[in-house]
Amino acid sequence: MPVCWLNGSFVAEQDAHVSIFDRGLLFGDGVYEVAAVMNGRLLDADRHLVRLARSLAAIGIPNTQPAAEWLGVMQQLATDNGINEGLVYLQVTRGVAERDFPFPVNATPTMFAYARPKLLEHDPNANGVRLLTVPDMRWTRCDIKSTSMLAQVLAKQSARAAGAFEAMMHEDGLVTEGGSSNLWIVNDGVLQTRPLSSDILAGITRDVVLELAHAAGVPVRERAFTVAQAKGARECLMSSATSFLLPVTKIDHDLVGDGEPGPVAQRLRAAYLERARALTR
Repeated sequence: MPVCWLNGSFVAEQDAHVSIFDRGLLFGDGVYEVAAVMNGRLLDADRHLVRLARSLAAIGIPNTQPAAEWLGVMQQLATDNGINEGLVYLQVTRGVAERDFPFPVNATPTMFAYARPKLLEHDPNANGVRLLTVPDMRWTRCDIKSTSMLAQVLAKQSARAAGAFEAMMHEDGLVTEGGSSNLWIVNDGVLQTRPLSSDILAGITRDVVLELAHAAGVPVRERAFTVAQAKGARECLMSSATSFLLPVTKIDHDLVGDGEPGPVAQRLRAAYLERARALTR
């Protein structure tokens, strides 16, 4: 029976319950993280917890669970649920209070986490995915990994309905990011991605891809690009903790390059997997 963690205790998932007055349910008043598991061990969870702390601070929720304790909880969930390859999800909300918009006084944060298997090293989408372009309807603090994700739900549902793997969100003519991923293009061997700001999430996998690109001698340009530039690029790729790094071979109904995974995407995915294997041996 799957086990989750809720407010300090490991319990069977079927026995885990949260109040209907939890502000995460009522307002989406919370933040979350998702870390990968390979070979039964956490990958880059320490980086995810740094971002969790940043998101909590940004919305004024007390960070009551030390990173070391979170790491222990996440690893135990992976182990107890037999996750050799997959994900651990964790969430913190402002807690239970009467429904009122301002922050409640003395509310205790609600914290929970669970684990799920997922193919990462042998992802069936590694040969290329299709993106659907959609307007970016989100708020102005996309750098906070908030649980208020209705805009992303609608974007990814549009992609799903159109038979695409992911959404390519855009605003004022420029690509922001995917529904749950950072996006990249390649031209003349140069890897390009939108610079960090409050318009996008600072992806943990994005950081690692930048490090790997620099180590491999792949030139990097942090500059926004348009949908047209993405469609006309030699390569396009997406990165996230839940998919690592995947080549994009089609945007809407337009092939990217020759419609096959490009050399830079393949090289960086191979480097990412090699790093992941080394860290989780």
